[in-house]
Amino acid sequence: MPMIQHLAPVNLVISSGEPAGIGPEVSSAAALTFLREQPDARITLLGDASVCKLPEVSDAILTRLMIEPIQLSVPVIAGQLNPANAQYVLNMLNAGIDGCLDGRFDALVTAPLQKSVINDAGVAIATLFTGHTEYLAQRCGVDHVVMMLCAILPTGFLSLQKDAHLRVALATTHLPLKDVPATLNQAYILETIQIVNQDLRNRFGIAKPIIRVAGLNPHAGESGYLGREEIELITPAIELAKGLGINVSGPYPGDTMFDAKALEHVDVFIAMYHDQGLAPFKFATFGGGVNVTLGLPIIRTSVDHGTALDIAGKGVADSGSMLEAIRLAYQLALNARKTHQ
Repeated sequence: MPMIQHLAPVNLVISSGEPAGIGPEVSSAAALTFLREQPDARITLLGDASVCKLPEVSDAILTRLMIEPIQLSVPVIAGQLNPANAQYVLNMLNAGIDGCLDGRFDALVTAPLQKSVINDAGVAIATLFTGHTEYLAQRCGVDHVVMMLCAILPTGFLSLQKDAHLRVALATTHLPLKDVPATLNQAYILETIQIVNQDLRNRFGIAKPIIRVAGLNPHAGESGYLGREEIELITPAIELAKGLGINVSGPYPGDTMFDAKALEHVDVFIAMYHDQGLAPFKFATFGGGVNVTLGLPIIRTSVDHGTALDIAGKGVADSGSMLEAIRLAYQLALNARKTHQ
């Protein structure tokens, strides 16, 4: 009789985010819901015991949910930001990243933080903190990562005949709009396409991803009359990617790229800048999307919303996006195990 192999539980870690926001409460609520769904998972919740509180749950669940204490600098008042706790937020993030890098955890899930608070804390913490994505890249020693948002659109939405995956990746992320054109170049766009293609294959299990790339200018430059980035940068990068065997097309005008019919066969849309991609994404999915960082040596997912200071501590925050982020982190961790078998 063949031996039955029992795989080790998937170990997830959650950084509970800005302590004055909804991060701690949605993290604990979503973690408990997920552990009831998946008996072969464990979750470590990072944060101070005063904000990471758990309701009464069964002993069986508690054996798979650990709180790893990270000490606050000063007490927290829900909804009131305090730069004194900026280092606390980074300490949680560092603990999660380092635990994934050393193999203790299989994936990192992050609750929202407040970028302004970290920057207000001064250069001793960060000269300029532009977001989780950029900080993760720096901490992991990676020059180029890609931010991608994912959601499942249900049957009937936009007349879809079946559920469809909407994935939107960004060539640039948290930049002033005036800085986007200078940031883009042919090599950078090509590398973005390669990172997206590789992670969709290796982590999402899509054998031959179908990729659409947006132009930068209105009407994708209108043959050069509204800008030449499409002619000089984006199209050459797409052609080079095709030469590498990547199934990619474009550049498409940003206002028509997200065609409802395309949702049935396109695996990912690559936008040139933040709002070009995330405005249509959040219009269709707000509260149900998941943020994934591609190109890292670790798996990282996150919610698609902010700290919601106005409702923090009131017990009304929706943990749906955090739950989806945990579910996706778990699935990506399983896919990674299959890839490395």
